[in-house]
Amino acid sequence: MIPFNKPYIAKNEFDYIRQAVESSHTAGDGVFTKKCNQFLESTFNVPKALLTTNCTHALEMAALLLDLKDGDEVITPSFTFVSTVNAFALRGARPRFVDIRPDTLNIDEKLIESAINSRTKAIFVMHYAGVGCEMDEILRIARKHGLPVVEDNAHGLFGKYKGQYLGTFGQIATQSFHETKNFSCGEGGALLINDPSYAERAEIIREKGTNRSRFFRGQIDKYTWVDVGSSYLPSEILAGVLFSHFEEADFIQNKRKQVWETYQKHLQGWADENDVCLPFIPDYCEQSYHMFYMLMPDLDTRGAFIQFLKSRDILSVFHYVPLHTADMGRIYGYQAGDLPNTETYSDRLVRLPFYNSLSDDEQSRVIQAVLDFKV
Repeated sequence: MIPFNKPYIAKNEFDYIRQAVESSHTAGDGVFTKKCNQFLESTFNVPKALLTTNCTHALEMAALLLDLKDGDEVITPSFTFVSTVNAFALRGARPRFVDIRPDTLNIDEKLIESAINSRTKAIFVMHYAGVGCEMDEILRIARKHGLPVVEDNAHGLFGKYKGQYLGTFGQIATQSFHETKNFSCGEGGALLINDPSYAERAEIIREKGTNRSRFFRGQIDKYTWVDVGSSYLPSEILAGVLFSHFEEADFIQNKRKQVWETYQKHLQGWADENDVCLPFIPDYCEQSYHMFYMLMPDLDTRGAFIQFLKSRDILSVFHYVPLHTADMGRIYGYQAGDLPNTETYSDRLVRLPFYNSLSDDEQSRVIQAVLDFKV
């Protein structure tokens, strides 16, 4: 069976795990955590980066930093992972779902302004498949209405919009290092602080609401509880794994680019002949090569396609089920038909196997199976 995903093992991964264990400091914010934070800050020119236990917790930290509360509303796509919305729903804020564009499957920037009202407190965007949202227009709208922007950049590390790295546009951005991502430690994430005014409080929230970080820097003689917060620090063992992946950033990105371009080269003709759409990348965007997806003609064809590949011992998967049609979405007053693009493309999308160690032979098997499928 060719899996949909296979966790990558970096060259120094086990050595760094051993070093973390032998250091007698396996809790968070040790040597490897600091190296990961420094890598993110220096590579992406971010004022402050904080490694977290996962992207979900980074999003929850963002909601806390923005002081979201009961009765507030947040603009967000419905076509995203549930963590994007749960982060502010936990604070009592409500999602204001906006439909997606039919080309990039990102939030439709033309629909954002009409969704803003007196209760709107933030705009959360998600760069689907590591292709940038229309950040110029989104930031223009945000500035006009005095709203902060949070980028859920779980898919987009190393992606760019008009030459600028994704995750560096909004006041806050979040990253994922889940095992399905380009860079992974099994479960991990990061909070990127682009507005320095949030930096000190972010440290406090991440350290269970204490000023412990200032204590360790020698700025105060003892630390205490000063704000709300939780424990969002990953262990040094996980940070060591992640740093071993960061060390191979060029290799990983080049490999994934090769895999993506091979799929596109060999499947474009078949897709054109069978009314299947391949990913669209605007000329001004540089994608992160996070995934390769196809949009089948309809839901039934997608189901048949997934089963056909499974019969060839190849695992392909669909992606997000629209949040506005889920049980919780209905509680917030949404129903099927409210966001037609989101519903249509969710029903049609299928993802092909895509991972750092995908071999040429494995990819050739996948491509041949796709070509053999009769739409």
